[in-house]
Amino acid sequence: MQQVQDLVTLVPWTFVAMICNLFIQVYLIKRFLFKPVNAMLEKRKAMADAQIQDAVKAKDEAQAMKAEYEQNMAEAKNKASEILTTAQKTASVQSEEILKDAARQAAAMKAKAEKDIAQEKRKAVNEIKDEIGGMAVDIAGKVIEREISEEDHKKLIDEFIANVGEAS
Repeated sequence: MQQVQDLVTLVPWTFVAMICNLFIQVYLIKRFLFKPVNAMLEKRKAMADAQIQDAVKAKDEAQAMKAEYEQNMAEAKNKASEILTTAQKTASVQSEEILKDAARQAAAMKAKAEKDIAQEKRKAVNEIKDEIGGMAVDIAGKVIEREISEEDHKKLIDEFIANVGEAS
């Protein structure tokens, strides 16, 4: 049993050496393992935080761009509507002007046609008067050349009416 007891006995110097060895191992592990691992974990955490901040910043920028885009689209729609309204008003005004101009031209053409008709009518009346005057002179000349009997008078009137009928 002694052997078992030797295995289980505690030698104080061995115990102190084991505790010192344990402290040295803990110090070395802490210094060369935990510090680099913690530093690496801090770096990774800082990098992850930076990426999250970049993502939030990018999201905010995207939302700002979206709002600006929507505002620009609304302005473009308003401008297009305004241009369309202006074009419709302009077209309406132009069509009214064209109709008024056409009415003025038609009235001018009608007045010119009436004026031309009146002038042609006066010209025709003047020509008829000239012809009637010439016929009257011819009749007067014939009357003077001979004495007119009732039968000759009737003949002259019939000739005059026939000549007037031909002239018109």
